[in-house]
Amino acid sequence: MFRSFSVFNYRVWFIGALVSNVGAWMQATALSWVVLTELTNNDAGAMGVTMALQFAPPLLLVGVTGWVADRFDRRRLLMITQSSLLVIGVIIGSLLLAGVMTLPLMYAFALLLGVVAAFDNPSRQAFVSDLVTRENASNAVALNAASFNGARMIGPAVAGVLIVVVGTGWVFFVNAVTFIAMIVALLLIRTGELIPRVHASGASRLADGIRYVGKRPDLMVAFAMVFLLGAFGMNFPIFASTMALEFGQEADGYGLLSSILAVGSLIGALLAARRDRARIRVVIGGTALFAVAATVSAFMPNYWLYALTLMLTGFAVVTTLTTANGYVQTTTDPALRGRVLALYMAILMGGTPIGAPIVGWVAAEFGPRNAILLGAVAAFAAFLIGAIWLLASGRVTRTESRRFHLTLGETRPLSVVSPESFSDEIAATTPIRLPDDEAAPRVRKRAG
Repeated sequence: MFRSFSVFNYRVWFIGALVSNVGAWMQATALSWVVLTELTNNDAGAMGVTMALQFAPPLLLVGVTGWVADRFDRRRLLMITQSSLLVIGVIIGSLLLAGVMTLPLMYAFALLLGVVAAFDNPSRQAFVSDLVTRENASNAVALNAASFNGARMIGPAVAGVLIVVVGTGWVFFVNAVTFIAMIVALLLIRTGELIPRVHASGASRLADGIRYVGKRPDLMVAFAMVFLLGAFGMNFPIFASTMALEFGQEADGYGLLSSILAVGSLIGALLAARRDRARIRVVIGGTALFAVAATVSAFMPNYWLYALTLMLTGFAVVTTLTTANGYVQTTTDPALRGRVLALYMAILMGGTPIGAPIVGWVAAEFGPRNAILLGAVAAFAAFLIGAIWLLASGRVTRTESRRFHLTLGETRPLSVVSPESFSDEIAATTPIRLPDDEAAPRVRKRAG
């Protein structure tokens, strides 16, 4: 489960990310609560707009951010993005304490946060593959998710208490301080021990990544499922805050819901870390579990029963997304990894500008329970996409004992080759599929 911790660089990265993620979750909680209760009169629609502004840039800038992640030194890029997020947090906190923050101004800062995150996310995701060997990449991705959700257990609860005790402005200052931990970790990383990268050529384009994904039906299915889940099912700030108000809770009650959600998320991430590699069948099963969990949570009659169902919801969503992330990283060609991950993050986060305003409007007009059910329907649709693909691709076979046996062709990580091999014909990089796990020793290499 913790095999990536044997690498010094990964241990340093993990610690810095854990501290920084605690602050990030504190800020996310405070931002949602400010918009919902201080800048508006419990307007869930305004929360949806705020989320849309934060998550639109990764989609709009995907042509630039993926190329940047492949072309430039990711460690230096992360130092720039993390420093920028620190400064933005200080400015927002200062404006809140001064009492001059307005809703349009918060919209502007939400957009600015989204622009920085658009460059930070693909670089941060791809940097994991620079820290550990390919064999440990899936484990490292899962441990990253454990760090993210471990912080989620702490951050929102602490933020809720701080909001009640000292106000929202100070939460942004605390978050700014936590970014220092990530910057120090990046400075401590031993650059000589980083895994050698296949750098993209100067002529590389996002189109190369798109053509690559277009020749990978498994990635297209995974991306479609992640899009639906991200657009309609993962609007937890809207769900948790409006449900907290419905149950008569304050900011601390909202923060506690986010932390309880993280308990299940952490369990899902740790179980993902135990698996030898990421498999797409787990992604498909995770979406089905999310649809069930969300449906059940929408009918819970009181605060604590609703909180209990959130553990299952968190487990399902993190199992799905962690496995999908690991699958993309470990089966994508190294020379295209940054661009493909940028596409992945754009699809995951880019669905929010579409779904969040709709979910926010549904919560405001018809109540939060109906908004949660909308997310459940989207998750069920994602499951159907995956299940139909499994059947259509011939991965469900019937054994002689008349039992149905699920056989999936696992996509193997490609060997590292020169960037020139991708510039003219992306079809040459199509991964070789093997029938099943027992075929793993018989890896075939493409000529040339």
